[in-house]
Amino acid sequence: MLEDEKREHAHDHTHAESHHHHTHATTSHHAHGHHLLQVSNLSVGFRMYDPDASFFSAEQRMSYVINDLSISVHEGEIVAVVGASGSGKTLLADSIMGLFEPNADVRGELWFDGELMDAASLAGMRGHGISLVPQSVSHLDPLMRVGKQVEGFGSAGSAAERRSRRRELFERYGLGDEAAALYPHELSGGMARRVLLCCALMDDPKLIIADEPTPGLDLDLAVKALADFRSFADAGGGVMLITHDIELALRVADRVAVFKDGTIVEETAVANFAAPDMLEHPFSKALWHALPEHGFSAEGGAAC
Repeated sequence: MLEDEKREHAHDHTHAESHHHHTHATTSHHAHGHHLLQVSNLSVGFRMYDPDASFFSAEQRMSYVINDLSISVHEGEIVAVVGASGSGKTLLADSIMGLFEPNADVRGELWFDGELMDAASLAGMRGHGISLVPQSVSHLDPLMRVGKQVEGFGSAGSAAERRSRRRELFERYGLGDEAAALYPHELSGGMARRVLLCCALMDDPKLIIADEPTPGLDLDLAVKALADFRSFADAGGGVMLITHDIELALRVADRVAVFKDGTIVEETAVANFAAPDMLEHPFSKALWHALPEHGFSAEGGAAC
């Protein structure tokens, strides 16, 4: 049965206009005959007590935050997941990383590099094939120098080899070797974001999940941060960029996945955001109308 499923996910992966719930960008390609990441019909809910019932008689019920969600990422591209803040996009990132709360109910399929994943295999891929750039720099240990933190994210090779890898990454992303001796509170916002990126890249992942990587950065630093992800994708990696800032996302992404009410309502090439009639879903059209260059118009429906 598993071989049949592999063939289903691998067959006819050409540069067709649309398949597996999405439209291709010109850069989309299926290395080895499959997507780098394919999430199919993902639903994530939590068993919770009914908040409307009395304390002593409350019964547990399932509350779903993600519903029947499908999304894909190809090698060499950035897919931007855009939607309102607090809508559940971070839960999508956690699900791809295999990070589930004990009371979670998770359904659907997740394929990575042609292999069907479960929670255990996803845990094994963390940092070794799939890396997370988290939303907050608070993920850095405030009591440890950042050089040691980055080196600690690498598991391959000796301590000297990991130090050499960290120096290579610091040089690539404009961090002097002296930055390794600093504590997180001594870093600027842009430096801290680059340190998080270096942590994610220590073991040469194939896929980066970047969860809101630009809040708190001025425009120049935000653009530079996104340029780092563009470089990673151009080198053959895949990036899922989770953000509420669609204007920035359109600068760097190849495709856009529009997130609303716990699912992806449309997954399309960035080029299709050139005009609202090139978009299919009303919420996607509303996002287009709400962009600054279109006058923040509410035409087509509310954007959030």
